[in-house]
Amino acid sequence: MGALFRLSLVHADRLRGDLVAWAHGVGLAGFLILTTTCSAATAIASLLVRRYSPFSSGSGITHVEAVLAGELAQARFRLIPLTFFGGVLAIGAGLALGPEGPSVQMGASVAHLVGKLFRRDWKDCRVLLGACAGAGFAAAFNAPIAGVVSVLEELVGHFETRIAVAALGASAAAIWLASVIVGGSPVLHIEPLSPSRFGTAPCYLVLGVLMGLLGVVYNSTIKGALVVGDRLAWLLVEVRAAIIGAGAGMLGWFMPGLIGSGEAITQHALGGGGALGIIPLIFLFRLGFGAVSYASGAPGGLLAPMLVLGSQVGLFVGTITSLAFPRLGIQPVAFAVVGTAAFFTAVARRPLTSIILVTERWRDDRFFFFARVWRYPSSSCVGAHTAASI
Repeated sequence: MGALFRLSLVHADRLRGDLVAWAHGVGLAGFLILTTTCSAATAIASLLVRRYSPFSSGSGITHVEAVLAGELAQARFRLIPLTFFGGVLAIGAGLALGPEGPSVQMGASVAHLVGKLFRRDWKDCRVLLGACAGAGFAAAFNAPIAGVVSVLEELVGHFETRIAVAALGASAAAIWLASVIVGGSPVLHIEPLSPSRFGTAPCYLVLGVLMGLLGVVYNSTIKGALVVGDRLAWLLVEVRAAIIGAGAGMLGWFMPGLIGSGEAITQHALGGGGALGIIPLIFLFRLGFGAVSYASGAPGGLLAPMLVLGSQVGLFVGTITSLAFPRLGIQPVAFAVVGTAAFFTAVARRPLTSIILVTERWRDDRFFFFARVWRYPSSSCVGAHTAASI
């Protein structure tokens, strides 16, 4: 399920890019067709959620948490196709949402279906739910260990041996099958980095403090967008979504590279690209656009957009620091990678998941990333993450 979802999003992004290129060739008519298409796709996604599966709105992870805690019943099985197609429509239309939320929720729903078919009791079904939610997370980012840790740290909130073992097995199986379908290479790539000097430790600490402050801003922005959406409750959610989708289409006409889940933007930052004066503008744009996209009610997660923001801030701080202290031999790309994890920590309060996720997403055949960033891997990431968490 996770592999097919990733493939569908890749094709949806490609189709949107082809539509943008075609629209520019036909002028005003192309602009109207592009805007209408994105508006209709987002409206349909929100309509499916409102009428048939309200629990699939947003990332869906909070719903899985409530089910695991026994606070809510598992949604009907139609959540699986509705979340799948709703997520493809919304993210494919250009909304700044990620694949991880729908993947986690679909994984939990598949687990619930398997538990019912084999007539397992609630204890076994709960283990299955946690394990397959982690497998969905792992398949979304090609990160099996992060899938296990995310279940224990975020969904369950404490260590449970049965869930940990089951999640490890489910994530391993999911990653193996996903690698057969979409390939086993990391989602994002980074060139080898030389170890940083000891004198860069305070710089990473400053980065963590900044990420902590920006994490507060990000959470407040998301909450503010949801509050505005509640105040517009008199307007049907699909109408609001259609307006947001139309805005995404207009942005796609002028800035096609800045819409969507943002993996291309993150990859560009990890390559050290981007003018120093443009990076803050990209951050502000994605911050506002991401909040508006989440308020649309369409299926989609927040993690991938968060990684975009973290990479931009990290690259900006790394570039400024390298110019201010040239003797330290600072690599701005190293700050971009650590920044992604630190920002996720600041927003979600999940330090272990963020460290392991970043380590797995940028691994290569010889070393894990942090072995290249720092001679003592714990120093840079723990320092930045501790500051961000505080």
